[in-house]
Amino acid sequence: MQFKTRFTLLYMTWMLLVATVLVSAFTGQDEVTFTALWPLLLTRVPFLMPGLIGVRLPDGFIVGLALFLLGTIFLGEMAGFYERFWWWDMMLHGASAVGLGLTGVILMLILLKGDRMKAAPLIVSVFAFCFAVAAGVVWEIYEYGMDRMFGMNMQKSGLADTMWDLIIDCAGAIAGSAAGYVYLTREDARGLVGLIRDFVRKNSRFFQQ
Repeated sequence: MQFKTRFTLLYMTWMLLVATVLVSAFTGQDEVTFTALWPLLLTRVPFLMPGLIGVRLPDGFIVGLALFLLGTIFLGEMAGFYERFWWWDMMLHGASAVGLGLTGVILMLILLKGDRMKAAPLIVSVFAFCFAVAAGVVWEIYEYGMDRMFGMNMQKSGLADTMWDLIIDCAGAIAGSAAGYVYLTREDARGLVGLIRDFVRKNSRFFQQ
């Protein structure tokens, strides 16, 4: 995806959220305003990270985060996509697992200072997979806790929903961790592998020997 295409998607997402916040606030729809405001604010966080913690996210990460938040908080919750489309929750679970898998790869590379000689591809991939799946398990525990303590319906169909979410999480984690394996064993830098490469380039100080 080219630079202009990425930021066109990002700006369109922002414009949609800003318009929703303004219209709902003007018409007194406080719940809609609050729901749209959260993803709008969260998509600004990556642009504050360089000054706060010195981390620069690649364009692809930022656009992916914006689209994910739009899909979960705005479309999923407010527009009712979770109820209208049976596959919506599964798609978002898969996307989040891919992102967490990539995060696991990057964390391991940071620990090893980016030394490819020390970074055994299989070990890095297994760590990334376990990291992503563990995060998915924690989320399922959170959903269960919310349902039990506050009478919510985050698990939808109960055990079946939880198990399918975990299966999808595993599939997404495999994709993210596989990208780390390819990054360490080949010169190919397309797709998910390109996101890892871009992160390393933008944050080279974390990977210096």
